[in-house]
Amino acid sequence: MALEAVQKFKLKRFVKDLSVHKGRHTELVSVYIPAGYDMNKIISHLQEEQGTASNIKSASTRKNVQAALERMIQHLRIVGKTPPNGLAVFSGNVAEREGKTDVQVWSIEPPIELKQRIYRCDKEFVLEPLEEMLESREVYGMVVMDRREATFALLKGKSVVPLQKIGSNVPGKTRAGGQCLVPETKVRLANGSLKKIEKIKLNTKLKSYDFEKGKFIKSPCSAAWYVKKTDLCTIKTTKGEIKASPDHLFFVKVPLKRIDDYKIVQKTARALKTGEFLFYVKGSKLHDAMITRKSTRKGKFTMVDITVENQNFVAGNFIVHNSAQRFARIREGAAIDFYKKIAEIMKEQYLHLDNLKGILFGGPGHTKHQFLEKGYVTDQVAKKIIAVRDTSYTDEFGLQELLQKCEDTLASEEIAGEKKIVNRFLGMLATDAKKVAYGLQQVKDTLELGAVEVLLVSEALPEEEAEALEKKAQEFNTEVRMISTETREGVQLKEIGMVGAILRYPIET
Repeated sequence: MALEAVQKFKLKRFVKDLSVHKGRHTELVSVYIPAGYDMNKIISHLQEEQGTASNIKSASTRKNVQAALERMIQHLRIVGKTPPNGLAVFSGNVAEREGKTDVQVWSIEPPIELKQRIYRCDKEFVLEPLEEMLESREVYGMVVMDRREATFALLKGKSVVPLQKIGSNVPGKTRAGGQCLVPETKVRLANGSLKKIEKIKLNTKLKSYDFEKGKFIKSPCSAAWYVKKTDLCTIKTTKGEIKASPDHLFFVKVPLKRIDDYKIVQKTARALKTGEFLFYVKGSKLHDAMITRKSTRKGKFTMVDITVENQNFVAGNFIVHNSAQRFARIREGAAIDFYKKIAEIMKEQYLHLDNLKGILFGGPGHTKHQFLEKGYVTDQVAKKIIAVRDTSYTDEFGLQELLQKCEDTLASEEIAGEKKIVNRFLGMLATDAKKVAYGLQQVKDTLELGAVEVLLVSEALPEEEAEALEKKAQEFNTEVRMISTETREGVQLKEIGMVGAILRYPIET
């Protein structure tokens, strides 16, 4: 249930007034009576607590608790019956000077039905149930993401409600994997000598083959790293054997119908078949090496991968592919698919919500900006994104971090609505004065005529006056907006009479 403007105003003021009181010890009493609960049972319980309080060791605390309970019991006897929405009651010694006594009691029937029963003595009044009623009924979407995962949630009041979490199929960066060979595999250097792949260093010039020009060239190694693998393929040919990870690429010669005509395809070790031909290097010439057998075994294998500028090199006298460019394309393709999935979930989860105020978006690094700038989300979704923030995480911790970093945005969003309607009123006052009214009496007169479209009420207006205006506004289906005094526009409204009205039609005043 959404609170009426004056209900919210009244409750907000009540909570604010009580929140300033602090007890010196656990002597401030808070009682919440649920709707429909027997008032006599509450009074009996408080009388029992009076007896229990006699055991409190501190004489001043004992005296204050018992006095607060007595005031509360007397007050509840006057109330007599539990109101329809229940009752919140507070009592305690709120004297500013120690040793003095000023025991007060307050009560309020909440605008929303109470469903919980609470009795507590503390240094502060228990106000959380009332504060929750003041929280906005509007919701915000929340997304934290990177290339690995994305988490979606709703922000309802102060509560983050997780909706969905998805992971991607984007492989890790190439240094975390790749197309690998066993460390003892001998690699042909540009000068013709051989060196184990585990000994190859950055900028070492390797023998590489230019398939377009049909000749060998020199190509430097630009990176080398160790990788852990769980599968190892052994490929035996008529010219020798080579051991590689299942995802390592080889160049395969595929004969065509015409004699001496062939095409070159790239296949992973996993996909190679017996009878196919690899390119075998002997001296400065290429030869055919027919695969005679292939086997795969499982285990824990430390392997080596390297990156070469020309994208191939000679290993075990076979021309093998370099992993970097193809692996990068695979990663990019998987990332694009993942981004599309995130965009689709955002559309499904948020666009159907009538009370969606906006979407908060976050994640580590530049990935979130890439996602938003590439146009994966629809225009409708993009217009709902009101804040983009850096977060360290992309899970539930990331959602909490995003909420913390968007507090300024959320606060300004609430105030922005007030500023907008007051600026509309002030603008009309300057350009179309016959369609506005201000000052208590003038506004009352226009309300009586049913001419008010929007009623603006400053929080500085006495509570009784605000309630009377809202009651009259309800008779004519007039929208009521409570305006705080925390903005320049709110102060202006206060200074011109604390009430203003945007009219349905012009009126001579």
